[in-house]
Amino acid sequence: QDAGIKEINLIAQDVTAYGLDRGQNDALADLLTDLLPLIPNVPWVRLLYTYPGMVSDRLIELMAAKNQLIPYLDMPLQHADPAVLKAMSRPSNVDWVTDTITKMRKLIPNLVVRTTMIVGYPNETEQSFLELCDFIIKTKFDHLGVFTYSSELDTNSFPLGDPIPAEVKEARKAELMQIQADIAFHKLQKLRGQTLEMLVEGVNRDERLLVGRTYRDAPEIDGLTLASGVASEGDMVSIRITQTTEYDLIGEQIK
Repeated sequence: QDAGIKEINLIAQDVTAYGLDRGQNDALADLLTDLLPLIPNVPWVRLLYTYPGMVSDRLIELMAAKNQLIPYLDMPLQHADPAVLKAMSRPSNVDWVTDTITKMRKLIPNLVVRTTMIVGYPNETEQSFLELCDFIIKTKFDHLGVFTYSSELDTNSFPLGDPIPAEVKEARKAELMQIQADIAFHKLQKLRGQTLEMLVEGVNRDERLLVGRTYRDAPEIDGLTLASGVASEGDMVSIRITQTTEYDLIGEQIK
């Protein structure tokens, strides 16, 4: 508390792989079980980049419990067509991902789910892309990042070439982002009238304007919250949500 730390992000290329090099399974849940009681005054602990096959029941239970572990699941899935996923050397059991997210949403009603996708991978057909669009529509992610494939030397995909034209990649990205914009907007609309805690990251005292984030948004990659009020950078304040945009929240501070 003396240091004023409000958020800790545990981040790795695969944070759920913690301990595997020592032959430990589910070591991330062990780490969090030990860590959280040691930092009772840090309100937010966030996990970034979890591997779909490694989100254990214990980890889900920790996220569902009333503690600092934020109900925020970031799974960089990359695609939804098994053929494309296999070419990427990634797990191709899409049903498992869907089942896990469904189970978690039942146990954690306020869960926020983020993922990233790549369009234009060398073996991505039009049907592959339609499968990806359908997956996004059905799963309804809270946050989605979309990148276009680029061929790079000394990568496993380099021998596959780069056969999909740049304009096709960009069109697919734009289509996917429009689908996501509609999903995100409707999700945020449901937050109107709710009260959320916001971490203040910027202040305009002349305009009585606060800029920051709720638990729903990871730093520098997700949306922002704008609120009328008076506070200092680093404060945690209560905000009533009054309006939303496609990706951001607008509200007013509750004293």
